[in-house]
Amino acid sequence: MTFASDKEAADALAQSYQKLRQEIGKVIIGQEEVVELVLTAVFSQGHCLLVGVPGLAKTLLIQTIADSLDLSFNRVQFTPDLMPSDIVGSETLNQQRDFHFVPGPIFANIVLADEINRTPPKTQAALLESMQEYAVTVAGKRYPLQRPFFVLATQNPIEQEGTYPLPEAQLDRFMFNIELGYPSYEAELQIVKNTTSDIKPTVGKILHAAEIQAYQQLVRRVPVADNVVEYAVSLVHKTRPNTGRAAARASQLLEWGAGPRASQHLIVGAKCHALLHGKYSPDIEDVKAVALPILRHRLVRNFKAEAEGVTVEQIVKELL
Repeated sequence: MTFASDKEAADALAQSYQKLRQEIGKVIIGQEEVVELVLTAVFSQGHCLLVGVPGLAKTLLIQTIADSLDLSFNRVQFTPDLMPSDIVGSETLNQQRDFHFVPGPIFANIVLADEINRTPPKTQAALLESMQEYAVTVAGKRYPLQRPFFVLATQNPIEQEGTYPLPEAQLDRFMFNIELGYPSYEAELQIVKNTTSDIKPTVGKILHAAEIQAYQQLVRRVPVADNVVEYAVSLVHKTRPNTGRAAARASQLLEWGAGPRASQHLIVGAKCHALLHGKYSPDIEDVKAVALPILRHRLVRNFKAEAEGVTVEQIVKELL
């Protein structure tokens, strides 16, 4: 698929996005904002962490998006006894008594890491290497992953018993932390009607791997005005307590602020958000639109904030 200009490609991306939303909407009722953020991450070459209680169709959402994008999809249910080799694969002896590599479920375009906080750090680290390097190393040999490659991890916020919370350094590799809420009354009525009948909606394939990669490159080429970059970097600096550019509120309530990855994600996310909404360059509103899911998991509250019940969301809204 070739375009005469980037403008033409940008228009095609905006149209494809609307078609994707229609197709995904056949199966996923409501959750428009979640769908938008996941698709933004796909076109921005980012990974997502989905946080929500059981039964909110997190797995179905990812499966549906993988279907509409014509990408291969694997799901790994994380458990306390899961080993790194269960994710990346392992070497086994064949009939000729030679070692050969058997790829694990990480070798797919979209990998759903279900309940990532249920597995020990050693296994979490195996997944996180592939997110950063787009490759895995087994027995000293490096195996590249097929592109596009996209990890979607889920976490259940209720059960903390027997879990291994991801450390901040690993959380930083996720572009977005997306919180799923309960559906509205009207949406839940529609969900129950749809899922308790024998009608199975089919999702059309809107985009293919090569087109997604072309759009990922297009997002990188989007021009950004200096004032938008300055706004994004300034916003991140405001979150760093007791530094020269820190907001007074951040110094009062935060232990740690966001790192440089947050600034990078704010700009790439704003570029993609602009394209999906039919604009050719992002403005400050586009940065604000993606700021909360980017900063939510990068700010660490101090004791005062926790004691007063001030949430990260409230702090981010004040800084915007």
